[in-house]
Amino acid sequence: MGRNIRLGVNIDHVATLRNARGGNHPEIINAALVAQSSGADLITVHLREDRRHINENDLENLLSVIDIPLNLEIAATTEMIGLANKYKPQSICFVPENRLEITTEGGLNVSKNFNKLKKVLEPLLNSDIKIALFIDPNNEQLMATQELGVKTVEFHTGEYAQAFLKNQDVDSELEKIKNNVHLATKYNISCHAGHGLNFENVSLIASIPNIEELNIGHFLIGDSIFNGLENSILKMRNIIKKAIK
Repeated sequence: MGRNIRLGVNIDHVATLRNARGGNHPEIINAALVAQSSGADLITVHLREDRRHINENDLENLLSVIDIPLNLEIAATTEMIGLANKYKPQSICFVPENRLEITTEGGLNVSKNFNKLKKVLEPLLNSDIKIALFIDPNNEQLMATQELGVKTVEFHTGEYAQAFLKNQDVDSELEKIKNNVHLATKYNISCHAGHGLNFENVSLIASIPNIEELNIGHFLIGDSIFNGLENSILKMRNIIKKAIK
């Protein structure tokens, strides 16, 4: 039996569209339920400080309705830690956050912020919530993550996605990810990946041994405008499945 890769569907941009006009349409709960019925293994959302996507009400509703795990992306701030402890999603991925950025622009600088992260993470590492750090495929950041005692990383694939788009340095960006997945596995750190993945570039990432989970959002929501969310998710699952045979 071949390995399986979990697909996390990020539905932030359903909320972005809703927030553009206010009100409840399109409903984020409906998007989560369609994703769930279409084979998503988890729902991913990013609760930002400025609430540009989802808000606390969305988070509470999602946790009460979906039957698959909720993966919450948050910054390592006092406010967000408090909300994580209040709502207790099944998993949390800590990401860097900058109010001026359009999207997450890179991984956490774990080595630079080691002491802050250690203080924030220690209580959560002893909880039932699965904790991950979103990092660049960089040995220094991976070793700092290992020293913190975090057992899961999500590798930022944004640089790889840009290289693929420009058809430049694809092999070198892919090699960075492969090398860091290999190193992480030596330290019993589970490996996820995400950012900028689409139908064209996902196969090379999915084919890397020991990648356990992919989180994909913006592309799927964009494609769903033309093809329907169910069809977009089913197509992505099929591409991933073929890549890991």
